[in-house]
Amino acid sequence: MIEASSVTGVILAGGRGSRMGGVDKGLQNFNGMPLALATLLRLQPQVGEVMINANRNLGAYESFGVPVWPDVLPDFPGPLAGFLTALEQCQTPWLVTVPCDTPLFPQDLVERLAQAAEAQGADIAMAAAREEDGQLRTQPVFCLLRVDLLESLVKFTQAGGRKIDAWTAQHPTAVVTFDAPGDDPRAFFNANTQAELRRLASP
Repeated sequence: MIEASSVTGVILAGGRGSRMGGVDKGLQNFNGMPLALATLLRLQPQVGEVMINANRNLGAYESFGVPVWPDVLPDFPGPLAGFLTALEQCQTPWLVTVPCDTPLFPQDLVERLAQAAEAQGADIAMAAAREEDGQLRTQPVFCLLRVDLLESLVKFTQAGGRKIDAWTAQHPTAVVTFDAPGDDPRAFFNANTQAELRRLASP
């Protein structure tokens, strides 16, 4: 059994926010608080420790009361840089990644990913969900990873690799579908624009 205490969560807030006009997406208002803080409050009960991966406004993120780590790779290379940064800092056997812009992710996300990883003897468990077009797709920024995958990810990124699914495909991966009755169909919708953020905040 993978206990919550053996999982560290990382909130990925290191992007450029280019589709939101270059603003720091994690600090945008969601239901009266910064988006990344709403994400933190949803993730914290599911894991033992939480950290934030951010590249700007570090003081603002540090005010949330958890460690903040900038990318170890230069030039905003994408979510895998956040994976790499967090794996380097992770003190538990498992790491779970969540983006800062998907605040309605399931409250049993980590539990279900952990159950699948254990049942299938997988090194990685990745969420899958239906998107607005009705298609079932993997959500590669929602991953539970064994911390000993660090060396593999270092090699992949040093060779110029940037796509999460190209890296995860190298390892035994359990795909966990969040499509059961009672699962919120908006759970994995992410806010790329202010309009989308307002839509997620409305009940």
